[in-house]
Amino acid sequence: MVRNACAAVCEEMNATLVRTAHSPNVTERRDCSCALFDVPATAGDGEGSPPTSNAAERLTPGRHAEMVSQAENMPVHLGAMPFSVAAALERFPPATLSPGDAVLLNDPYRGGAHLPDLTLVTPVFVDRADPELVAVVANRAHHADVGGVTAGSVAADATEIYQEGVRVPPVKLYDGGERVEAVFETLRANVRTPDERTGDLRAQAAANRTGRRRFRGLVAEHGIETLRTALREVKAYSERRTRSELDALPDGEYAFEDVLDDDGHGNEDLPVRATVTVDGDAVTVDFAGTADQTEGPVNAVRAVTASATYYAVRCVTDPSVPPNHGCYRPVRIETPRRSLVDPEPPAAVVGGNLETSQRVTDVVLGAFARADPERSVAACQGTMNNLTLGGTDADGAAYTFYETQAGGFGGRAAGDGTDAVHVHMSNTLNTPAEVLETAYPLRVREYALRPDSGGAGRFRGGLGLVRAIEAREPAVCSLLADRQRNAPYGLAGGDPGATGETHLLAAGDASADADAAEGEDGDRSENGDDGTERRLPAKTTRRLDAGDVVRLRTPGGGGYGDPGERDPAAIARDLRLGKVTPERVRAVYGLDPEELLASDD
Repeated sequence: MVRNACAAVCEEMNATLVRTAHSPNVTERRDCSCALFDVPATAGDGEGSPPTSNAAERLTPGRHAEMVSQAENMPVHLGAMPFSVAAALERFPPATLSPGDAVLLNDPYRGGAHLPDLTLVTPVFVDRADPELVAVVANRAHHADVGGVTAGSVAADATEIYQEGVRVPPVKLYDGGERVEAVFETLRANVRTPDERTGDLRAQAAANRTGRRRFRGLVAEHGIETLRTALREVKAYSERRTRSELDALPDGEYAFEDVLDDDGHGNEDLPVRATVTVDGDAVTVDFAGTADQTEGPVNAVRAVTASATYYAVRCVTDPSVPPNHGCYRPVRIETPRRSLVDPEPPAAVVGGNLETSQRVTDVVLGAFARADPERSVAACQGTMNNLTLGGTDADGAAYTFYETQAGGFGGRAAGDGTDAVHVHMSNTLNTPAEVLETAYPLRVREYALRPDSGGAGRFRGGLGLVRAIEAREPAVCSLLADRQRNAPYGLAGGDPGATGETHLLAAGDASADADAAEGEDGDRSENGDDGTERRLPAKTTRRLDAGDVVRLRTPGGGGYGDPGERDPAAIARDLRLGKVTPERVRAVYGLDPEELLASDD
């Protein structure tokens, strides 16, 4: 009962956030997350830590507060949020906090993930002669602009964090219930869309007030001591269930390696390696052998690496286990310092949260697949296909549009991968075309599934998609994607999924609509020799003229199992739905499409 009540607290926080935010990135895409943490009666009461650059060295998630519940939001947020709460409580220990306070941060080197993700941490007190801190509610929202050199703050060409936006160490955004105007004004002065940012921050504060009010209601109903006892058992139950699941895996060391295509600065095929050691009811995940931190913005801070690792462990254990701190206790994570998965400042990190987190997930799941392939999954698209467009509309008002693009989920022992879905660390939605075209000077020219993009297998990978967006006014476009050189891997004999690609169609190019009609087999100029269309790098920033169209073709998921074992009825169904072409049916499955359809009738 208490577990479900706490989950309801988080879901109501999330509902408040998405219903009151100003930006479509939160209201439509749901790029936000909410969680609840309990605080033991023995929490520290120091005077606060100074804002030193190496404060992350001391961060110990769970030291002051442990996650007890979360809304069904984004894995990349939720697994890293304990680091944010730890950073907030290191800077402002319980004795220094008061009812009505709220601590804001985004610094990746002090509990954050990347700068666009602003986290708000609010203490929950019970009414006594001396108010006692009993819980913390927290939420994280991706803000569509936090300054920096590129509109949207996803700078593919960044080499230092200073270029990526305004960096916020743990500071009070609300003090005793009153807005700290100096913080609001500082943030507003450093972003391109200040009113939208203020609106989203106020929505985050409203969400935490909802969580605070609902948790205080649970305290009033059950009493704080009973509630604390129940929450300890909730976490212990999740730990027991997780350990039981891990204990069923064969003991041993299982290694897997994959690569990031590049860092956007000429450094290619960056290895990400994980060795999973299963020892009874616990696992150690060691990233030794991973590339050193790199020049481009694909470095993933330790909080992000931990988040992806925790998520992968959740994937290979029973999904009915309640998600909380107890799930983390059997997992030990080792990361080499100054590496791609644990960089030191001032390394640029915006893409570590977006892209490297996906590759960390791929390699940890790949390692678990060597222990038990039926518990794992072929590689999903392995990228968030980040697209950012910014500029001014016809009235001169600034805007920033940010969106991640869906792709194929990997095939698995239980069935085909899902088509056109936000995979693994993302779990967001798209921006509906109607909203996109109303809120921004943009137009959706094409939106469709990408035939033949799913890797063949007994269970095929999910399809990627095609999405083309036209800039109606001059704009700056930033792309940050991966899996455009190295394909998502297949599993258990399955074929890899298709790699992604991005093209620019110059203004006035009549082939835009023709290509859309012709689909993947349309006659395209990928090198721009005719001056109208050319392939863009996966990581780049460039200016667009009014009428230019950016077309993304996202990767498909890898296949699972021998393609020769695929049910002909499933192939016929895919053929009828246009998910595979007759040419692919002949080439991959060795079947005659016409005979296949006739026999299926």
